[in-house]
Amino acid sequence: MRFRRRTLATVVLAASAALVATTAPASARPEPPARIAPLGPDFLWGVAASGFQSEGHAPDSNWSRYAASGKTEDPYLDSIDFFDRYESDIQLAKQLGVKVYRIGIEWARVQPQPGVWDEDGLRFYDKVIGGIEAAGMRPMLTLDHWVYPGWEADRGGWNHPEMVTDWLANARTIVDRYASGNPLWVTFNEPAMYMINEVRLGNLPATEIPVMQDRIAQAHNAIYDHIHQVQPGAMVTSNVAYLPTAEDLVNGALIGKIADKLDFIGIDYYYGASPDAAHSADLSALWKNPLQPDGIYYALDHYSRAYPGKPLYIVENGMPTENGKPRDDGYTRADDLRDTVYWVQRAKADGMNVIGYNYWSLTDNYEWGSYTPRFGLYTVDVKTDPTLTRRPTDAVPAYTAITGAGGVPADYRPTRDPKACSLVDAPSSCTDPVTLPH
Repeated sequence: MRFRRRTLATVVLAASAALVATTAPASARPEPPARIAPLGPDFLWGVAASGFQSEGHAPDSNWSRYAASGKTEDPYLDSIDFFDRYESDIQLAKQLGVKVYRIGIEWARVQPQPGVWDEDGLRFYDKVIGGIEAAGMRPMLTLDHWVYPGWEADRGGWNHPEMVTDWLANARTIVDRYASGNPLWVTFNEPAMYMINEVRLGNLPATEIPVMQDRIAQAHNAIYDHIHQVQPGAMVTSNVAYLPTAEDLVNGALIGKIADKLDFIGIDYYYGASPDAAHSADLSALWKNPLQPDGIYYALDHYSRAYPGKPLYIVENGMPTENGKPRDDGYTRADDLRDTVYWVQRAKADGMNVIGYNYWSLTDNYEWGSYTPRFGLYTVDVKTDPTLTRRPTDAVPAYTAITGAGGVPADYRPTRDPKACSLVDAPSSCTDPVTLPH
């Protein structure tokens, strides 16, 4: 995700001004417990990745063309070569003790030409999914993580009137092949960010965003029905990139079009926002953004109130660093992970129906145009290490302990106090903020 610093700062400041004019509701949050309960044996701990960002050996697609045309900061190279190293990466995930491994199935790899299916590409995913299952984990399969075949780009991508028909032909093929394993499903990854990137890098005029949104909703609703026909009891979502101060403005319209066909709300939460941090919001340098672990509580609360009782799943969450260097504030990946999980446990304790959490990502990868932002539990230096060695960060033992215990210890206290005015879900996050026990 990349936005201009000025744009995000303006949004945050506008939300702050609106907040001042809002009448504060009566305090309604439960008192913070002195001891926090674990999340239980049914909670789905996971890791997440995408196809194009990690696989390497990239077939012709819209994104391979974006990278080859010089529109990105770094060339694609061969990413972290998950294509050849999937077996060892699956074992790294198994050793963490997670139950879910999210991957993407690249349309460009399995359908290189209209009406032509690549059996080698499909067999690759057979092996990956089989490996995940053999390691005792449940696959979470993403059908569209912003990438489509080059031949579809030649037709105009999401401008093409028959894009939904083409998209569904691929999606139904994938669903029919893998539904018997009872995976979790993500139809579209972060649709709002998908549309922004198609405007920024592709050939989508900004005026056509509503058309792409309608087509994504149509495709999601159709494949949702198909998934449930072949996989009764399936769990299907389209995850949102949670945007503090403007969540409903950015994601509300699409969610409204597909809400009846979401078995759970998938939420990607990374960054917070507050009046004192508006000046530092810079999504062209992700490692500089304000990290507010308590904000994940407000993001969950937002959707818990919007869709009472519907399951909630943190599909992505993680902390970026700059080329793997320590952050300037000294905050470590393990600190951020433990602090964040504490607030997920608090959300569950306060009655929110949270069913899962995926860390993004198992390894560093190609962060949509750059190898500089590093999110991985295992760091990989693509540009200087030809061996692409996976090196564990301090979050590896931290996450292993969390999955083993069902969360942080009962007496854990976050290393950072919650923001007095978070703005992640204004006005409630400022008028009725969460607190820590005394």
